[in-house]
Amino acid sequence: MAKAENPATAQADADASAYVRGEMPIQEQAATFQLFMGLTKWGSLAVACLLVFLTLWFHPGGTLVAGILGAGVLAVVGGFALKSKGGDGH
Repeated sequence: MAKAENPATAQADADASAYVRGEMPIQEQAATFQLFMGLTKWGSLAVACLLVFLTLWFHPGGTLVAGILGAGVLAVVGGFALKSKGGDGH
């Protein structure tokens, strides 16, 4: 007896055999990845600056000016470290 084929399995088999490696355009995926990486690195710098600011301001003997200066220095150094190098990459 021949086994009746499940329509969902038949469709999956047809999709799998129609796939050709390297033929799918990936511009949107690459753009989404670049956006995610940018938000991650700049968001991490912002969180680090906030933590430095609050730590220097609220520790015993700390001042608002020290917090602002510390966060500002971190922001400038981090900005230079994280800015794009202009390379084309992959």
